Amino acid sequence: MVVNNPNNWHWVDKNCLSWSSDYFKDTLVGLKAEKDSQTVKISAVSSVEGDCEVSQRKGKVISLFDMKLVLKFDGFTDTADKSSDVSGSITVPELAYDTEEHDLQFDVSIYNETNTKDAIRALIRTQLLPQLRQVLGGFGGVLIKTNSSDIQLESDKVNSVFTKSNQEAHTAVQKAPKENQSVKKNIKKETISSSAAPKATSSHIPKYNTSTLHLEPSFNTTAEQLFLTLLDPQRIAAWSRSPPLIEPTPAAVGSIMKLFGGSITSKITKLVPNEQIVQDWRLEDWKDGHFAHLNISLNQGSSETKMVVKFDGIPVGEEDRVRGNFEDYYIRSIKITFGFGAVL
Repeated sequence: MVVNNPNNWHWVDKNCLSWSSDYFKDTLVGLKAEKDSQTVKISAVSSVEGDCEVSQRKGKVISLFDMKLVLKFDGFTDTADKSSDVSGSITVPELAYDTEEHDLQFDVSIYNETNTKDAIRALIRTQLLPQLRQVLGGFGGVLIKTNSSDIQLESDKVNSVFTKSNQEAHTAVQKAPKENQSVKKNIKKETISSSAAPKATSSHIPKYNTSTLHLEPSFNTTAEQLFLTLLDPQRIAAWSRSPPLIEPTPAAVGSIMKLFGGSITSKITKLVPNEQIVQDWRLEDWKDGHFAHLNISLNQGSSETKMVVKFDGIPVGEEDRVRGNFEDYYIRSIKITFGFGAVL
């Protein structure tokens, strides 16, 4: 339902970050490229960070957004020498309201990269990125068209000649372009109240509007050693500079971990030896009952191991704090303590 805004005169904002995340999942996941014996497709939207709003005043609707996207891809390559599965990420460092389609930048990272997988990188750049560019280039128009009705009265309910003319001119412009043909599903409009409400899950008690965070540090060690470094009490004590509390010990699914004197509390929900650690994770001063979801995947290559870190459920406004703490007190400290790589 539209907010009470007589004649569409006052400034009204709608937070569309949650809607944007759903939109990207619907339009980007499944995009695919194939050539000869190689195939690659977008399998997930790992992270959407930043700001996205639709605003209106005096009948005019504008969008203001500045976001960073991280997409996961999976693929397969088959050569005369070897067949192998391929996975990695595509990062869009900036998708902003004033970014032209041809200015969009993409950073492609292949996990466990080898010479055999080089062809996948070329396939991504020549066939998959143009598809992404087309969808993302049309995002601004779809954003306004889908969400503007939630912050405006219909023009036939507006008495002001000035705002009505602005609104009708805007509507005429919006009807001109067609929606991107890559949209495969109907994106449901969110009301202002629903866009601000976090979704409840069986294992979490949301108390905040939440966001995501994605990191991909590399370490000069094996996945096995890195797995132990994240779970072994003696190693944790070395890189955290304080004894951890882990119950029960040794760490297993269901174990509660308290690090840095209780500043961080987590519960292990999944372990795949030398490959994956999944935790419910929180900072001490977050509201009681609120946990973020932390998924750490270890991808070992020929000379290094890439740690793919994905946070879901970080309270909005806490993203930079979580990023800084994780980079400094986990990643940097582990590298310095054990010599697992250069420190930037």
